Order: sequence, then C-alpha cells, then structure tokens
Amino acid sequence: MFELPDPRLVFAFEARVDVAPSVHVGRGPDEVLMFTPITGGTVSGPRLSGTVLAGGGDWSTTRGSVTELDARYLLQADDGAVIDIVNRGFWRASPEVDARVEAGEDLPETEYYYRTSPVFRTDAPEHTWLASSVFVGLARGENGQVCIRFFEVL
Repeated sequence: MFELPDPRLVFAFEARVDVAPSVHVGRGPDEVLMFTPITGGTVSGPRLSGTVLAGGGDWSTTRGSVTELDARYLLQADDGAVIDIVNRGFWRASPEVDARVEAGEDLPETEYYYRTSPVFRTDAPEHTWLASSVFVGLARGENGQVCIRFFEVL
C-alpha cells in the first residue's frame, strides 16, 4: 500500500476586492438572499499581479448562522490577460463575532470561518496554471474590502 501525501498549500496571490453596499434580493423560508456588487480592487503576489475588474458580484444566501457565498468576477493580470473566477465558499461565526463584524470591526481570519473554493478560467498561455490546479481561498474583511489569499493545493 502506498503512503498518501498530505496536501501542501502554496501562496499564489491576494485579491483585495472593493465592494459596494449589499442589496437585499429576497427572503425565502429560513433564508435571506443578498447581492454585493464588486467595484474593483487589486491583485498582488508571487504568482499573479493585476486588478479586479468592476462588474462582478457575490450572491450570498444566509440560512441560520451560515452564509453560502457564490461570487463571479474578472481579474486582469498586469500583462493584460483576463481571468474569470467563480469563487464559492462559506462564512460562519459565533453571534458575538458576527455582531462585531457587522459593526465594522476588522477581525483576523482566525476569529471566523471564511473560506472559498475558487475555479479560474483563461486561455492566456502564461496563466493556464490557474485553470489546471485546485485552489483554496482564505478570506477576511479589512478596511472595507474583502481580502482573499489564494493558495494552490499541491
């Protein structure tokens, strides 16, 4: 029998995403649907640098104390290549931490669970590594932005 390797995470880049105020879309049985427009931002790191293009958004569905996230937006690398990202994940926190975040307090990632599973698409040859690897995102709120550190799973 073969020994299975433990996965390793390698930091690729961070996106600092600018967002507009969330819009209440609707309420269903035991859930609330919101939309948060993405208005821009920056991308920086050892493997990718560029900008977050305006025009995307994050649809979030809150059921009880868990929020399911479904964001789609575009990144533009410094070399001009455009990269599509579909970034799904979850936010959950204790009621006390949630209240602090809602009040505008920036808290470290260790205080809550804000994780994503991004999928990237591009036909730019220099960035195909994004479209052929698995990534994990660790997110946090900071100074009014959503900051996501993206790690490639090896």
